[in-house]
Amino acid sequence: MDKTEFTQIRRFIVKLGKMLHKYGTPAFRLEAYLMEVAAYFGVHASFISTPTSLTFVIWSDRHEDEYTHAARLLPGELDLNSLALTDELAVKLIAGDIALKDADVRLDEIDALNSPYGRVTTGIAFAASTGAFATLMGAGFKEIFISSFLGLLVYLWTIWSERSKRVKLMLEPVASFTTAFLAGVISHFLLPGINIWLIILSSLIILVPGLALSMGLAELSSRNLVSGTARVMDAIMQLFKLYFGAFLGIYLSVALLSQYSVEQPQAMPWWIQWVGVIVLSLGLVAIFRTRIKDIPWAVLATVIAYASTKMSSMYLEQGLGAFIGAFVLGVYANVFARVANKPSTIIAMHGLIVLVPGSKTYIGLNSMISGQDFVQADHIGQETFFILMSLVAGLIFANVVAPTKKAL
Repeated sequence: MDKTEFTQIRRFIVKLGKMLHKYGTPAFRLEAYLMEVAAYFGVHASFISTPTSLTFVIWSDRHEDEYTHAARLLPGELDLNSLALTDELAVKLIAGDIALKDADVRLDEIDALNSPYGRVTTGIAFAASTGAFATLMGAGFKEIFISSFLGLLVYLWTIWSERSKRVKLMLEPVASFTTAFLAGVISHFLLPGINIWLIILSSLIILVPGLALSMGLAELSSRNLVSGTARVMDAIMQLFKLYFGAFLGIYLSVALLSQYSVEQPQAMPWWIQWVGVIVLSLGLVAIFRTRIKDIPWAVLATVIAYASTKMSSMYLEQGLGAFIGAFVLGVYANVFARVANKPSTIIAMHGLIVLVPGSKTYIGLNSMISGQDFVQADHIGQETFFILMSLVAGLIFANVVAPTKKAL
């Protein structure tokens, strides 16, 4: 390996690592994947990944000088389309189907790709997902409709945040404040008695960091202590910002209008929740930018995760039901990865959304501060912690029973 070839290799690895970080890859998967790529190229390497930084140390036997590259990065966001394309490119490169120089150019093309669904479709997905989540929380038709409307408003805030750094820094409190204030206005003038806090939670569910919290705990369990701690703390701060904005919005609406009243929503048919699961999984396709050919498997992952948790919870405690759901989902995702030769992440993330207790952390925070329970939830803090631990344990057991060939 001459010096020119070594330079090309380490440039490719650095670019690949930054892209995978940008697409929301957890630290333990990112580091393991880059180690596999480095081993294929015949170079030695060491990587340190955190939610806001990435460090590369690369060297070869014929070059005593180590190449070190440290980058300050923004926390990644899930982009399953680009993640799948990047993995396919790496597979082709390892198989010898594409030259390193051409692969480097292709990485730039993938990085420049926009969402395959467009803004209109993604906006509809936000509205559908928030309304669908409201059904899973036991909401009535009025709450479902309002949640969908306000979920679309949250999407408009996210679009603005992509163009404004100031809005991006304040996205969570601004979006939650607007949502809460409008919910109070709607309750006062149009639909008195609606469950305002349930509507707020459903409207903001895409921003609630339940998935980030679970990923952080998974990183801690894999001994990625720095990355795991940073991700957990970031998720907690996002949760605080969401709740503060909502609390301020409710306080202002009450001060300007009047105290709101809350009525329990009318019970919905049992099959409505299954409709909600399907609609939620389809909405997540556009939000996560899942490729069209992966949609059936992603939707099936959501149904499998929800069904296995629902049925096992009939006979076990809630936390153990989450363990069974995570275990079944992990086995399914790993088998999919082995058969299709694709990252298990591209379908596992869809199923995890219906398992992670992001909503329960929000409910627990509301109960602790306001002393009010807007849904029936006993021992919410203990249950949330137990579910988080069960999810991590379920995924670990799944990786033992049905290990995947890919690090992603």
